[in-house]
Amino acid sequence: MIAPRPQAARRPRPGIPLGKCRIRSSAQVSPAAIIVTMRVVVIGSGIVGAGAAYHLSRRGASVTVVDAGCQGGATQAGAGIVCPWVDHPEDDDWYRLTREGARAYPALVEELGEDIGYAKVGALLVAEDPVDLEPVRTLLRRRHAGAPEMGDVVDVDSPTELFPPLSDNLSALLVPGAARVDGCSVRDALLRACVARGAEVRTGIAALTQDGQVLLHPADAGQGEGQTVGQGEGRGEGQGEGQGEGQGEGEGRSWRQATPLAAARASAPAAPAGLEALRLAGEGVPVEADMVIVAAGAWTGEVCRPLGVELPVFPRRGQILHATMEGVDTAWWPIVLPRVGPYLLGFPDSRVVVGATVEDVGFSPRVTMGGLDEVIEAGLRVAPGLFNATVTEARAGLRPVYAPGRALIGRLTDRVVVATGLSAYGLTAGPFTGEIAAALALGETPPIDITPYAPA
Repeated sequence: MIAPRPQAARRPRPGIPLGKCRIRSSAQVSPAAIIVTMRVVVIGSGIVGAGAAYHLSRRGASVTVVDAGCQGGATQAGAGIVCPWVDHPEDDDWYRLTREGARAYPALVEELGEDIGYAKVGALLVAEDPVDLEPVRTLLRRRHAGAPEMGDVVDVDSPTELFPPLSDNLSALLVPGAARVDGCSVRDALLRACVARGAEVRTGIAALTQDGQVLLHPADAGQGEGQTVGQGEGRGEGQGEGQGEGQGEGEGRSWRQATPLAAARASAPAAPAGLEALRLAGEGVPVEADMVIVAAGAWTGEVCRPLGVELPVFPRRGQILHATMEGVDTAWWPIVLPRVGPYLLGFPDSRVVVGATVEDVGFSPRVTMGGLDEVIEAGLRVAPGLFNATVTEARAGLRPVYAPGRALIGRLTDRVVVATGLSAYGLTAGPFTGEIAAALALGETPPIDITPYAPA
């Protein structure tokens, strides 16, 4: 374990009562030099939890991250699309959160100082009928003054010159400021950075007591693929960055949103969502904490239930596939966002990602034949040039959705903060949401007004 970096002497921050914190002092130290260290437990090690831990450690807090080590989270199943300006046309609060999340990435990349797969590759908005592009063109014009980082949106006469496998009958707009990112690389880099500052990552399943204390239970070694498993945004977490939970058609519909699959709704019954599904084993070991951040993804409601609150957070499964095109340089291909259908984007190593399904099937993090069939069929309809690509991997993740609609960020009690519900926008807004949660835990003012995301 790397020792924490020495912290500059400072007064206790507003909102951090001395009686709840660990105070380092000696008889020879003046009161002005007392260092107050807030102890914060972060439940969930996905992109939101990792982001919270990172920002907490930068501010000198003593951080413990609880990682359930289970499958079914969202980050690894997220494609990594960062293009907030095309979505939530009639919800400025949702849009503000995702826009600020996207805006924070360049500085985060510089701070981390390592490759997290982030690159501004642009996004092609495509449609068979050019008339279908007009609503999003109007939306982007309206938003450009407040988000010039999207770049100047232009028509593209030959989309296949930028993304060769595309159908040749598509019209397109290019949003040059759009970026892609590797969700797992972001999460891992955030965790490495906070561990380097003295944070601890502990494996196990965290449960809360009625008064917000944390009990750590051993992770059940029997948890495996296809099971109802673990906590939150954990290892293998993935908020699919594909289509969201919107309904309906027309100008008010987000460009990348879709309703759940009819086939998924008619599939097998959902697995239970209770804490028994987390398979608590053994005696819980108390973990000392002055504050707790629950960033447990789709399991957040269950984790918080002992507090006496009911949070309507539920899982929405997304399945994506990865394919390779041998000998083809796909690293700088733009993101492809069709008006109807799947997203596509390229990564280094000749890799193309296609997704995603939108399925309300409960806690069932499985890759299914039906899901892959939908992704492949829709993907080839948009990009028939992928026909001979080699399928190398398929992933499924459970995106956390907060029933009232927007993200869920705020204080639940005087010692518990919640941060989840980013749905299909976890990789866009996850690190920034973690920063908000860290500020709340430390009694600081969040970087944006979080009133719209407060628990109902």
